[in-house]
Amino acid sequence: MKKVSYLILVALFVATAVSFAQEDLLVSDFDSGVKPSNIGGDFGAWDRDPMDFSQTAIESFSTSDTRDGKGFCLRLDYDVDSPNPAYNGFWMKLNGSDVSGYTNFVIWVKGDKDRGFSPLFKVEMKNNKGEIGKYYVTGITDQWQKIEVPLARVAGISDFTNLDEFVVVFEDWRCEVKEGTVYFDDVMFE
Repeated sequence: MKKVSYLILVALFVATAVSFAQEDLLVSDFDSGVKPSNIGGDFGAWDRDPMDFSQTAIESFSTSDTRDGKGFCLRLDYDVDSPNPAYNGFWMKLNGSDVSGYTNFVIWVKGDKDRGFSPLFKVEMKNNKGEIGKYYVTGITDQWQKIEVPLARVAGISDFTNLDEFVVVFEDWRCEVKEGTVYFDDVMFE
């Protein structure tokens, strides 16, 4: 009888835990092909020095390279091939999202085989306390892949209860390919 009671108690605990499990937070799937993100945040490309025309980043939407064959994905054309220090990329507002209950920041990525691409970029996360966390993503290929950034390994940020922004950064001194195209889709927290 004790064993049956114990099993019933364990089953109730598991059922309760599953019912309270947090769903993934989809930040943006880009499927609409327009701003804002799924959580209402603005986004766009940015340049270290907009007056240096030898470096640039331009975002657009693509229907031909989507991950699942529907909607849009984000296309980012970057160029850090400049005689001056160069870095640029993409930013997205997170509108104070509390992601403290999540384990990973996820972003689907692929490089453009024809234009070329950097197999490495930096992800930064910023919170409302002014903390900036950094994590380097490596191993990008010309095939869609799910990149999981463990929040526990984002160096420099300790509070994930009120995230303001995430940023993708292409740095001239780290990019093997100084000019290229990278596609992004399905940005989320898991």
